[in-house]
Amino acid sequence: MNQLTVYTYKNCDTCRRAVKWLGSQGLIFEERPIRETPPTRAELRTMLAALNGERRRLFNTSGVDYRELKLGEKLTAMSEAEMFTLLAGNGNLVKRPFLLGVGVALVGFDEAGWSAALVK
Repeated sequence: MNQLTVYTYKNCDTCRRAVKWLGSQGLIFEERPIRETPPTRAELRTMLAALNGERRRLFNTSGVDYRELKLGEKLTAMSEAEMFTLLAGNGNLVKRPFLLGVGVALVGFDEAGWSAALVK
């Protein structure tokens, strides 16, 4: 199995469940704190492609920062470059957990989905 990178937030129950699940599957992964080291523009671009261009799914739409910036109203008019700059500069805005590996890009934790993508 290839190296996986999972971005998490320490106070996020879903992130903790995802990390525990990865470990229980014997998968090798690197965990990165999403607030301190948000995904790069290249990683965000990879995820957006995996999400079939569904921009909203890249964002933590239930987060305070998302609401305060009124991104729900602005997202469709925003350029891709603006969106990536915003996300790469503020890990609070990124949907988590955010997992990337060779041939795999998953956001949010869904055990069945992650199992189908990662467990061979």
